[in-house]
Amino acid sequence: MKKPLRKIIALMLIILIIVIIFATAVGAVYVPFAQTVKIILKNLGLIKNIEFQSGQESIIFFIRFPRVLVAVMVGAALATSGTVMQGIFRNPMADPGTLGVSSGASLGAVIAIALGLTSRSLYIIPVFAAVGALAVAFVIFVLSLKSGKVSALNLILSGIAVSMFVNAITSIVLSSFKSEQIKEYIFWTTGGLGSRRWEHLMIGIGPIVICGTLLMTFSRELNVLMLGEEVAYSLGLDPSRARIILLFLSSITTAAAVSVSGNISFVGLIVPHIMRLLVGPDHRVLIPASAVGGSIFLVICDVIARTVVQPEEIGVGIVTSLLGAPYFLSLLIRSRKEGALI
Repeated sequence: MKKPLRKIIALMLIILIIVIIFATAVGAVYVPFAQTVKIILKNLGLIKNIEFQSGQESIIFFIRFPRVLVAVMVGAALATSGTVMQGIFRNPMADPGTLGVSSGASLGAVIAIALGLTSRSLYIIPVFAAVGALAVAFVIFVLSLKSGKVSALNLILSGIAVSMFVNAITSIVLSSFKSEQIKEYIFWTTGGLGSRRWEHLMIGIGPIVICGTLLMTFSRELNVLMLGEEVAYSLGLDPSRARIILLFLSSITTAAAVSVSGNISFVGLIVPHIMRLLVGPDHRVLIPASAVGGSIFLVICDVIARTVVQPEEIGVGIVTSLLGAPYFLSLLIRSRKEGALI
C-alpha cells in the first residue's frame, strides 16, 4: 500500500473514533466527551475508581455505545459487500441488494411477525431475516448457473426476477396483517438501530468479521475480474469460481448486517463509489477504505435519525435514502452525459 493511501486510511480511522465518541455523547441527555470516554474505558476495565452522575453510566455504556457499535458494524458490512458486488459486476451501480438479500430478509421478517413469534425473543426477527436472505440468495445463485459457470448477466436477471417474486409473496402476507403488525414491519423495513443492545452486536459480529476479512484476502481476484473474463483466464483465474466464493461471502456479510438493522439503502452503493474516487480502484485499499467509510457514514446518519426530531426518532434507513438518492441521481445524470451506463 502506498504511503499517501496509508495516511488517508489512518485519517479515516481517526475520524471514525471521533465520530463514535461524538455519537455516544449526544442525545436527549448530553454527556461531555471526556466523561463519555471515561465511562467507556471504566466499563472496559481499563480505568477504575471513578464515579459518575446517576444514570450516565447506564445511558452511555448500555444504551448508546452498543447502538453506535452496531452502526459501525452494519455500515462496514454493507459498504464492504457493495464494493465486492461492484467489482464482481464491474458496475458501480451494483449494491448488496443485487442478489435479493434485502427482499429475502424482508420475507423472513414478515413470516416471523405473521407467526407472532417476535415477542418471544429479540433474536427471532434477526434469525428469520438472515435465513430468508440466505435462502433467496441461494435460489438466485442456483438459477444463474449455466454449465457449472456463473455469469454476471445471469445473476442480475435472476436477482431481479426472484426479488420481484419474493416481494409479491411478502405483499400477500402483509395483506393479512393487523395494524400493530404492519407498524412492526414498517419499523423494520425502514431500517433502524433503535433499541439495539450488546446482544444485537453479538448476533452479527462473528459472520461479518470472518467473511469481511476473507473478502479482503480476495482483493487480487477482484482486481483481475475488473479486467474482464478473457484477461482473468489468461492470468490463471477461473472467473466463475471466484464469483461463487465472493458472492457467497458477500451474501453472508449482507444477511448478517440486514438481520440486525433491517433494510438500509444506499450505504453499499454510494460509499464504495466515493471511496473509489478517493483511494482509487485497487481493491486491496478500496475494501478497507470502504469499510471504514461505511461505518462513518452510518454512524453520522444514525445521529441525525435520533436527534433531528427529539424526543422521537426516524429510521436510519430514511436518512440514508434522503442523502443517498440525490447522489445516485447525480451518478445517473453524469453517466448519461458520458454516453454510457456506469
